[in-house]
Amino acid sequence: MKNIGFLSFGHWNPSPHSGTRSASDALLQSIDLAVAAEELGADGAYFRIHHFARQLASPFPLLAAVGARTSRIEIGTGVIDMRYENPLYMAEDAGAADLISGGRLQLGISRGSPEQVVDGFRYFGYEPTDGDHAAMARQHTEVFLDVLSGRGFAEPNPRPMFPNPPGLLRIEPHAPGLRERIWWGAGSRATAEWTAEQGMNLMSSTLLTEDTGVPFHQLQAEQIQRFRDAWTAAGHEREPRVSVSRSVFPIVDDRDRAYFGRESASQDQVGHIDGGTARFGKTYAGEPDQLVRDLAEDEAIAAADTLLLTVPNQLGVDYNAHVIESLLTHVAPELGWR
Repeated sequence: MKNIGFLSFGHWNPSPHSGTRSASDALLQSIDLAVAAEELGADGAYFRIHHFARQLASPFPLLAAVGARTSRIEIGTGVIDMRYENPLYMAEDAGAADLISGGRLQLGISRGSPEQVVDGFRYFGYEPTDGDHAAMARQHTEVFLDVLSGRGFAEPNPRPMFPNPPGLLRIEPHAPGLRERIWWGAGSRATAEWTAEQGMNLMSSTLLTEDTGVPFHQLQAEQIQRFRDAWTAAGHEREPRVSVSRSVFPIVDDRDRAYFGRESASQDQVGHIDGGTARFGKTYAGEPDQLVRDLAEDEAIAAADTLLLTVPNQLGVDYNAHVIESLLTHVAPELGWR
């Protein structure tokens, strides 16, 4: 068995060719797709977060709404850029969303990726020490993880408006168990090892910010193994979780063929991001029997317990539900994922 969910970037565009023309469309359709995915038997609804863009940007109202409209499916992010976050306020929002969903929040966080503006975190009021914005993201994360533990740290007012429990006060609302459901989006093997040391689950996408010349799925499988080895060495008591993202489109009708038929020849790509070499994974598109053969050879998918399907959200809820259903019906059972 494998957990299978979707990952939406929540793009919106006022073009008449787009099925998602406004921010309202993107938010409401995200909720509807999560409901549809749960009804189809999928396991997760995840959302990518970008600031200063026509995409989903403020995750917690959306996650809370999805949690209120669903009952079983995991809800999460992939990922929140911690350079922009006030970790204590974020802990309050995350705790509330998790409690509304009944403990189903799986929160993916990270340093983030290149944004629409230069150093956008500065507009949010955050100035990295010595210009090291990656270190700032990790510092915010350290505080966030600490307060999620539920440990009291704030001195209570001796004459409070309302009675306090004894001792130092913690962030409220506290969501028990949420600390173990935090994931770090790692773009390299070294970052995956750091993730394990911090006791966070590993979230790996279709991009790695390094290239060793081997196929993407093999490099990612090595990243996952390094994460698991570092987890064992750190002595954590629980079993970690690992997710990978893929673009997978079973071609079962003429719509699929029109949209993604040309992607059947997709290959890995090597490019540059943040001044370094990066390897990008290919899109999987084809008839179901061909997809079964191709996906069976993906070593990283085999090593992960969770697969997130990146969906083209501007094609609308109905079409994306169709893509999810096609994979769950025609591909997943043949691979032993269902």
